[in-house]
Amino acid sequence: MQSLEVRLLTVFDEIYKTRSVTRAADNLGLGQPAVSIALGKLREHFGDPLFVRTSTGMEPTPLGEELVQPIRAALDALAAALGRRTAFDPSSAQRSFRICMTDISQLVLLPRLWAHLRATAPGIRIDIAHLSTETAKMLEAGEADLALGFIPQLEAGFYQQALFRQRYVCMANADHPRIRETLSLAQFEAEEHAVVSSSGTGHLILDREIARQNISRRVALAVPNFLGVAFVVEHTDLLVTIPARLAEVLAGRGRFRTFPVPFELPDYAVKQHWHERYHHDPGNRWLRRLISDLLSAPVATP
Repeated sequence: MQSLEVRLLTVFDEIYKTRSVTRAADNLGLGQPAVSIALGKLREHFGDPLFVRTSTGMEPTPLGEELVQPIRAALDALAAALGRRTAFDPSSAQRSFRICMTDISQLVLLPRLWAHLRATAPGIRIDIAHLSTETAKMLEAGEADLALGFIPQLEAGFYQQALFRQRYVCMANADHPRIRETLSLAQFEAEEHAVVSSSGTGHLILDREIARQNISRRVALAVPNFLGVAFVVEHTDLLVTIPARLAEVLAGRGRFRTFPVPFELPDYAVKQHWHERYHHDPGNRWLRRLISDLLSAPVATP
């Protein structure tokens, strides 16, 4: 089998995974014109478009769908015959990864990840997407490489790795007129609260426990994410209950203080999830290992 033929099959498989000529080119370290030319040769050889452009990406034709398993079997057989899979060298790789994550993960992970990539993998590009009801479809379609957060809906059917245990703390203005050194349950129930409902976090656990324990919480403000919550707390008398990792990142960056939650509240596992199609991909494996290492390190405080 000539190297050109192998490359054509690899291009077919990557377009099938990603449903995108652009992402296939990024993942293979090729220019988009080279991938388009390869697809043209494949179409000419099989006498079929193989992939057609739709509103959701490059979808396979019936023949394209029929070819995917034989082509993957051929690529796997070739890899086995060579005795190894394609190596991934982050120092020279030119590749784009898309990660679905919460705003908390963006605050906690991205500064560390960016610093590491600039020092050791300058050709790697990271594209961040919000966790949503479409995350599972994005992973299945190859439109996303990883998803990070508390995502019970991805527990079945996806590979997963626990990164760390998360717990909640309460945050208040450092000059709060009624809350000083400690926060009691009576104070928690008496004060007004800002609440955050963000996909991929444990807010459903928090809401469930408050209801189960019949605790009163006077909600005065509801926001969709955590990015502005520190500013709200610093400039109001509102309380907010937030993940401890976020509190660690915010420590020393504003006039607020944190307290233990004044009632029993279980912690939960923050995980990274990926689809089986990328389970053995060397680049994806490298990224998963890197994220695990970065999130296992303590959060630096100013």
